[in-house]
Amino acid sequence: MKKILFTVLAFTITTIAVAQKKVADVAQFKSETIDLGKIKVSNPATAVFQVQNISKEPLIIETANPTCGCTIGDYTKSPIAPGKKGEVKATYNAASVGAFTKTMTVKFAGIDEVKSITIKGEVLNEEDYAKLKPAVLNTASVKEAKAEATNGQKIKKN
Repeated sequence: MKKILFTVLAFTITTIAVAQKKVADVAQFKSETIDLGKIKVSNPATAVFQVQNISKEPLIIETANPTCGCTIGDYTKSPIAPGKKGEVKATYNAASVGAFTKTMTVKFAGIDEVKSITIKGEVLNEEDYAKLKPAVLNTASVKEAKAEATNGQKIKKN
């Protein structure tokens, strides 16, 4: 009798563990990495990740946490309806000169798995930033180039 009870219990636990939803079952990011390009020191830059609800139920982003204090995260707080899109924003403070790669972890309600998204770029000192071609400093050109480089992901340089 104990063997039968143990077998049924083991089968139930295994079934529950296998049946858990994964991020790929409920959400799809348009891009998992956004390159912010060259930014001026002390001029924060924001990347906006688009996430689409691919499930049949409302999707709730519980948290979007950066892995360090140099990045601030924000996200859509209201439930995302099936087929609709929400946003996860990552703002890098650009306090230090040099190349950077920063990661955020995104947690969805009812999903144990977390999703990692990444921003990267290069912070230039004021002198090096001023040496960039004038076309690069043109806001319209930057937006067009970034939209092309990031497959339409939004990038905001403050």
